[in-house]
Amino acid sequence: MGQDVRSPRGPRCIALVGPFQSGKTTLLEAILARTGAVARAGSVDAGTSVGDASAEARHHKMSVSLTAATTTFMGDSYTFVDCPGSVEFSHDMRAALPAVDAAVVVCEADEKKLPQLQIILRELEDLKIPRFLFLNKIDRANARVRETLATLQPASRVPLVLRQIPIWNGELIEGFVDLALERAFVYREHKASEVVELAGGNLDREKEARFSMLEKLADHDDALMEQLLEDIQPPRDAVFDDLARELREGQICPVLLGSAARENGVLRLMKALRHEAPDATATAARLGVPASKDALGYVFKTLHLQHGGKLSLTRLFAGHLDDGATLQSSTGQSARVSGIYAAGSSQDGKRASAEAGDTVALGKLDTIKTGETVSSGKTAPAALLTVAPMPPVLAISIAAADRKDDVKLGQALLRLNEEDASLTMVQNPRTHDTVLWGQGEMHLRVALERLRERFGVNVKSHPPVVGYQETIRKPITQRGRHKKQSGGHGQFGDVVLDIKPLARGEGFQFAEKVVGGAVPRNYIPAVEEGVVDGLTRGPLGFPVTDLAVTLTDGSYHSVDSSDLAFRTAARVGLSEGLPLCQPVLLEPIHTVEIVCPTDATAKINAILSARRGQILSFDTRDGWQGWDCVRALMPESEIGELIVELRSATAGAGSFTRQFDHMAEVTGRAADQIIAAHRDAA
Repeated sequence: MGQDVRSPRGPRCIALVGPFQSGKTTLLEAILARTGAVARAGSVDAGTSVGDASAEARHHKMSVSLTAATTTFMGDSYTFVDCPGSVEFSHDMRAALPAVDAAVVVCEADEKKLPQLQIILRELEDLKIPRFLFLNKIDRANARVRETLATLQPASRVPLVLRQIPIWNGELIEGFVDLALERAFVYREHKASEVVELAGGNLDREKEARFSMLEKLADHDDALMEQLLEDIQPPRDAVFDDLARELREGQICPVLLGSAARENGVLRLMKALRHEAPDATATAARLGVPASKDALGYVFKTLHLQHGGKLSLTRLFAGHLDDGATLQSSTGQSARVSGIYAAGSSQDGKRASAEAGDTVALGKLDTIKTGETVSSGKTAPAALLTVAPMPPVLAISIAAADRKDDVKLGQALLRLNEEDASLTMVQNPRTHDTVLWGQGEMHLRVALERLRERFGVNVKSHPPVVGYQETIRKPITQRGRHKKQSGGHGQFGDVVLDIKPLARGEGFQFAEKVVGGAVPRNYIPAVEEGVVDGLTRGPLGFPVTDLAVTLTDGSYHSVDSSDLAFRTAARVGLSEGLPLCQPVLLEPIHTVEIVCPTDATAKINAILSARRGQILSFDTRDGWQGWDCVRALMPESEIGELIVELRSATAGAGSFTRQFDHMAEVTGRAADQIIAAHRDAA
C-alpha cells in the first residue's frame, strides 16, 4: 500500500454503520481491496477479514467491537471505523461517531431492519453527521429500488435522495446509472465497473430519475428551482456542488447502490466520499474545537492488547503531536505518549508524529479513558462532548472460579470497563458477589469470554440475587436474655423489646423508653446494634424492614453485664420475637419503560402480562415516527431476562429502562416457592 500522502483535503475519518448483518465489515474489506490496502478482500465467514479479527468476533461471526483501518485513495488518506450493528455493542458506535467526518450507513432492502436503521439514523441526525446510505446486496434485490426507498424513507428525517438507478437485465441488476455524472456502468466482479453507452429505456429512466433527484436538491436551492421551472438543464458542476453542500448541511441523505461481497459500487462510493464528504476542519467546527496551536484530540476507543499494552484510538482536530509528548485530559489526568500508530490495516507501523485530521492509536495513555478530550498544552482542555453509556438491561453475578484469582478478576474487569463503558460492575453487599451489568445476553457472554481468553481469569456465574425482604404484620412484646457462666466473670444481658410494624417504605426505627435504670444508658447503643444484627436475616430468610423496635425494660448484673452481653440479648430477643409477628415476604417492584416499534406493541403488552407486569400507560414515542412507549410496574424477579424476549419481539430494536418503585407483599404459593428456593440455595 502507498504511503499516507497528505493532500489539501487532509485525512478523513469515515464511520461504517448500519443494522446487524447488513454487510459493513464486508464493505470495509472491499474498500481495502479496491484501494490497494490489502491484496484481496478478506472474508468474515472464512475468518480472514481485517475487521472482526478478535477471537470473540471470529467465534460468533459478528462484530463485537469497532475496527479501524487506514488506506489511501487518489492521494487522500482515509480511516474507516467499522462499527458493530448489534444494539448490544452500540456503545462503540456512539463513542466513535463524534470523531468522524461522515458516515456510510450500510443497509439492505429488508423491512424488518427498519427500526434498527431508524435508531442509527437518529443518532447521526442528532449529532449532525453527514451521511450516505449504501444500499447493499443490490445483486439480491427482489424489489424495485424506488419501492425500497419508499420503505426506508420513514427511518430518515431528511429526504433519501437516489444518486444511482440500477440497470436491469431481466430479473438481475447488472450495473447502474450515476444520475449526477449522467453515465452508465456495468458491474465487473472484483474489478472496476465498465462505462457503457446510456441509451434506450435506460436513458428514459435516467432522465426521469435525475429530474426527481434535482427536484429534491432544489428544495434548498432557489436558483436550481428556477432552472427546473424554466426547463433549463443545470451545469453538472453545479449539481455536484449542491449534492456536497446539502449533504454537509444535513439536508439530504444521498443513496448509492452496490454489493460489498462482489466489490460492486465501491469505487463510486469512494469518489463520492472524496468529493462530497467534509474534512476534519468542518468536523472540528461542528464540535466547537477552539483555535489551538497545541495538539487537541478526542479518544474514541480504548484497547488492551494481550502483549502490546493499552492503545487509545484518537482523532486529532488541531496541532501537531510528537511521540513522547505529554497529554492533559479533560478530566485532569496526564499521560506521556509512548508510540503513535496508524489506526489499523497493514499500515500499523510506528510513526514519529501525527497532524490535525489524523486518526491514530496512541500507546500507554494509562490514565486516560474513552470519551476524554486530550491536549498537548500545559492545562487540561475543556471536554468537547460527553457520551453517556446506555442504561444496562441484563445482569449476571460473577466470581473467580479460583479464589486466588479475585484480585486478577478485579483488574481484568477494570480493563474491560475501560474498553467498553456500557459494561458496569456493582458489588452486592449481601452476597459479596460482583454483579456485571451489560446490554444483553451476547454482550455479557463476550465479556466472560474476554475475561477467560484475554485476561486468563475463569469465572463462575449465576443470575443475580433478587432483593427480597420481609416485614411483619403483628406487634408483640418479647424478652431477650443472654446468661452465661463459665468461671470468673460471666455474661448477662436482659432486655424487653416492643416490636411493631411500620408503613411500607419507612425502614427501621429504634427507640428506648427505659425507666429507673433497668438497663444502664451506656448499654443502650449495644442493644440497638444487637437489633440491627437480628434484622439481617429474618424467619423467612431475608433482611427485615419496615418495623420499629423499642427497648422498654430489662435488667443487668453489676459484674457480668457488658456491651457484648446486651448486644447478644437484643439479637436473641428479636430472633425469637419475629416469628411470632406474622412475617410476610416483600418483593421489589420496578417501573419499567419500554420503547418499541408500534407493530410490536401488542407483543410487548403480552410479554408484560405474562411476567406479572401491570401496564400503566402506553403512548407514541415523542419524536419517533412508528414507535411507542409502554410504562408498567413489574416485579424485579420478572425483569431478569426481559430484554431477551423484548429484542426477539422487536427484531433487536426494542429496549427499556427501569427504576425501583416500591416493595410489595408476596403471599400464597408464590411466596412459598421463593422461600423454598432461597433455602435450597443457601
